[in-house]
Amino acid sequence: MDVAARISVRDRERDLLAERCQKKFQDFLEQFKNPENDQEPLYLVQAKELLNPERNTLFVDFNHLLEFDPDVCSLIQEEYYRVQRALSHAVTNFVNDHVQHLPPRKELYAAFENVPAKMNLRELNSAKIGSLLCVSGQVIRTHPVHPELISGAFKCSDCNSFIGSVEQQFRYTQPTICTNPQCQNRRRFALEIDHSKFVDFQKVRVQETQAEIPLGSIPRSMEIVMRGEIVETLQPGDRCDFTGCLIVVPDVAQFSSGSSGAQATDTKKRSDGYETEGVRGLKSLGVRDLTYRIAFLACNVASSTQLFGGKSVSLRDEWAAEEMSAEKLKATMTEAEWEKIFEMSQDSNLFDNVMQSIFPSIHGNDEVKRGVTLMLFGGVPKTTAEGTTLRGDINVCIVGDPSTAKSQILKRVEEITPRAVYTSGKASTAAGLTAAVVKDEESFQFVIEAGALMLADNGVCCIDEFDKMDYKDQVAIHEAMEQQTISITKAGVKATLNARASILAAANPIGGRYDKKKTLKHNINLSAPIMSRFDLFFVLVDDCIETVDYAIARKIVGMHGDQDLPVAKTPYSIEEVQRYICFARQFKPKISKEAQQFMVGEYRRLRQRDCVSGSKSSFRITVRQLESMVRLSEAMARLHITDYVQPSHVKEAFRLLSKSIIRVEQGEVELDMESSVAGEDTSKQPITNGVDEGGATEGRDDTQQVDGAAAAAAGADHPSVKIKYEDYKRIMHVLIHRLRKLEEEAEVAAAEKEPADGEGEAMDTEGAAEGSSER
Repeated sequence: MDVAARISVRDRERDLLAERCQKKFQDFLEQFKNPENDQEPLYLVQAKELLNPERNTLFVDFNHLLEFDPDVCSLIQEEYYRVQRALSHAVTNFVNDHVQHLPPRKELYAAFENVPAKMNLRELNSAKIGSLLCVSGQVIRTHPVHPELISGAFKCSDCNSFIGSVEQQFRYTQPTICTNPQCQNRRRFALEIDHSKFVDFQKVRVQETQAEIPLGSIPRSMEIVMRGEIVETLQPGDRCDFTGCLIVVPDVAQFSSGSSGAQATDTKKRSDGYETEGVRGLKSLGVRDLTYRIAFLACNVASSTQLFGGKSVSLRDEWAAEEMSAEKLKATMTEAEWEKIFEMSQDSNLFDNVMQSIFPSIHGNDEVKRGVTLMLFGGVPKTTAEGTTLRGDINVCIVGDPSTAKSQILKRVEEITPRAVYTSGKASTAAGLTAAVVKDEESFQFVIEAGALMLADNGVCCIDEFDKMDYKDQVAIHEAMEQQTISITKAGVKATLNARASILAAANPIGGRYDKKKTLKHNINLSAPIMSRFDLFFVLVDDCIETVDYAIARKIVGMHGDQDLPVAKTPYSIEEVQRYICFARQFKPKISKEAQQFMVGEYRRLRQRDCVSGSKSSFRITVRQLESMVRLSEAMARLHITDYVQPSHVKEAFRLLSKSIIRVEQGEVELDMESSVAGEDTSKQPITNGVDEGGATEGRDDTQQVDGAAAAAAGADHPSVKIKYEDYKRIMHVLIHRLRKLEEEAEVAAAEKEPADGEGEAMDTEGAAEGSSER
């Protein structure tokens, strides 16, 4: 029997297991009825939608199949890759029986949802190859979509014989030999594109999430192969569950890197024509005949963002693909969950209770907790008529002494936020924070690999040791913090990517301790553009207060000890807080007229107070602080689930913003009393300003004499006095007001004297003229 005969016999071989699975799966599609209508199959509605050119996959709930026939479920789970083509044939037959006008050459596929076998990337091994699994991970790189040849039709270049349905094994595969017994062609074949079958193909790389990585281990990654209509449904940073099976594909990168020639110690001893014979060198070829790698062939993708207790949301649903709303989220909740959200919205002390539930193990720092809580709710993003995007995310920076729970706050936010990335400033580069352009190992094309800000899109990016970052790395996130985009022009790749993330940064002061005598810009190593992009600055100073130290010590000892000390219970659980935040973020409150007027007045006060207080912090109060007040007010309205921003929300936002600014202006001013004593004689001298007489100046002289005597008496006992900076500003404002009043009185007195002097001079002139006429 020749080779061609063997091929024909092999093609006629029947896979009885696959045929039995196809029959039972088709029976399931036909007999599993709709609970609302027993007359038609449940999946008939999806079958009718497959007429659309964009649809080619029938999504089946695995629980329905388990309820109908557990034996088929076990067979599909164990031999999914083997029966995959049989399942596609069953779907095609089911659609052809119930739907008319289906294109004859259209390929249909079957996909499964709610598969119970969910595993991490670290748990996958060669024993799971071919089985139906569900793998979770975070997307870090996406490749462009291109057509893939799944079944090729070839034409022999020697005898023009037609060879159809040559299955492609993840690389271009030609027939081994021509089917014509008279032709022995093995290499010269031409692809017939009209008779071949192509499908959309996309490759993405996923990585373990930070919660799944063991301590001291490097995160593992794997390539996911997606086909059909599930392509272009993912973005870098998405956390998803992939349903499919493990497959073994040839390592094309190893093939291309190896040399085709054999290695020999002495090539002169070999005869002509035998250079490629003998044992191949393993070092240079990398065992090219045995080099394979594991990939994951996905048939369905679902978002694993924990919206309501870890429920997965299918990315193919219309309401998930579009913008979510409060009504659609309410439809996915149970009655108990909705009642709990309504109960929380009616809580009169909701702000403090949510704050305590988020940070139960951190004592004190209530203002910082309030600011971070509002950051989780966020403001409302807007788009102007010109197309300018106004960000709604709130950026918070925490500056403080060591051991003030800065990193603990960042870690807690990273734990409770569904989409958060934790990184360190010293160990991060500009490309690691934004995005990097890397070359693909197989196609050698440049692709974009997401950085921390892209991975935290629609989430929070926690950056610790923010002051340790290099200046060039800080400049890279200027655009991401304000415009919330990342522009890349590298290696011929020009792209603008989304980075809609809130930034929670922690920094240490210069020298390790915060100096209250210096302003904020002199205490931290940050540039003015970066500082202006933060909505809130919080300064944590480790002061020695006996009551606070005692409370913190009891808290820490209670957590480390035998738990005999009482531990405060949180008002709400983490799942309830996450559900409430997700529901509240769907609201888009508008600013009422009263709130607008109140907001403008408060910003005017803030601006005037900053200008009067000197140049210590004048760079801080800009228009961005007004936008910060707007975002904080909208976050307060979201917290209370209201449609309009009220003046009470603006008042709390202004208080937080003022606390953020006033805190950094604290310090002590040392007054040297010797200068006051030395200038006592000068102060006693009247200051007439060109006025020799007047009641106002006499009163001022008496006041100055009394003040000088009091200052001299105080200087004799206390050579120097330290007062708070707030008291110094208050005294300075009083003195300025007094000096302005005195200047106004002097100007009024001078204006009254000028007309009197003019009348006296005129009378003298008239008298002299009359005397001369009499003479």
